[in-house]
Amino acid sequence: MNSSRRNFLSAGLALPVAGLAARTSQNPAAPQTSPPAPPASGFSYQKLGSTGLSPTRVAFGCMITSDGSVVEKAADLGINYFDTARGYQGGNNERMVGAALKGKRKQLYISSKSHTRDKAGAMKDLETSLSTLGTDYLDIWYLHSLSSAADLTPELLEAQATAKKDGKIRFAGVSTHGGQAAVIDAAIKSGVIDVVLLGYNFTMDPSIETAIEKAKAAGIGLVAMKVMAGGPRRVKKEEKAYGILQRDGAMVAALKWVLKNPKIDTTVPSITDMEQLDANLKAMGSKFTEADEKILTAHLDHIGPSYCRMCGKCEGTCSKGLPVADMLRFLTYADGYGQFALGRERFLELPEEAASVRCGDCTSCSVTCPFGVHVAQRLSRAQELFA
Repeated sequence: MNSSRRNFLSAGLALPVAGLAARTSQNPAAPQTSPPAPPASGFSYQKLGSTGLSPTRVAFGCMITSDGSVVEKAADLGINYFDTARGYQGGNNERMVGAALKGKRKQLYISSKSHTRDKAGAMKDLETSLSTLGTDYLDIWYLHSLSSAADLTPELLEAQATAKKDGKIRFAGVSTHGGQAAVIDAAIKSGVIDVVLLGYNFTMDPSIETAIEKAKAAGIGLVAMKVMAGGPRRVKKEEKAYGILQRDGAMVAALKWVLKNPKIDTTVPSITDMEQLDANLKAMGSKFTEADEKILTAHLDHIGPSYCRMCGKCEGTCSKGLPVADMLRFLTYADGYGQFALGRERFLELPEEAASVRCGDCTSCSVTCPFGVHVAQRLSRAQELFA
């Protein structure tokens, strides 16, 4: 086994176990809502930064969910935070979530996101999200998928401030996949952002912990996504590896790895069926063990050639100017989450000069991933799938 991978994973186990006390200031313009339901047996709740919200530490990422009964059951069992986005399933995800949670709205927290990069477009997305979800406000509204500090523009911050002033959102957020440390730093400096949704899992470079510490010190709430590093959906059901991942509990171990860090306030793992819901709820009441560490070390070896950790080390290294990490993420939407339409939509948003590149035309690849991702092979796959 690659010793660097073992050391990389073990570094995450050294995370401090003492959390920082969260401040509880509330947005004065926020709608008055009922508190979440009292804790269910085995459930844990945590204050989300300085927002005063107390989500379950395992919440519900709705991105690939198509069965509303699973969402409804999760709310009945005690999960109180549900995350969706305007772009998920062409808007149908918000519609499904709204229908599933109808009648429970005031006891729950709902977040959505806009991928639009101008104020007018973002505000239009917000109005559409509210209408589709059947609610007057969002508890958190994220500016979605920011990759650099420059993406957090004054125009978008103004959109957040306006939405909050008008009572259409309670708290302002940003989500980030790549360039996470820079985006977190920009969020802190903005004085507007209350919550950051970041990719965080057992594969990540431990250097992200510095940015997490800064965010916590600033009272910003932290929500973890991508907690299972792609999950079993990266492996076809007919493959032997799928059964191994399910049998050995790699997905539950991955979720437990994130939950052991008290600086992460809550998580939004994808849940598609009752079996996954049950497994995630059990993880919330379980400790990360040495056996879990061994499972994840083996899993890291399996996903190494294909899973992008969004470390940013490949930025600017493609001789053709391709945004490598972004393209690998688009591919994950299709291959990992079954969201081909979303992956293709993002691919087609690339500048023409990038979208027209074909990696097969290069005699060698100028990009080298420090974690062993087969970059040229994966990019070629994305180009074949989306172009």
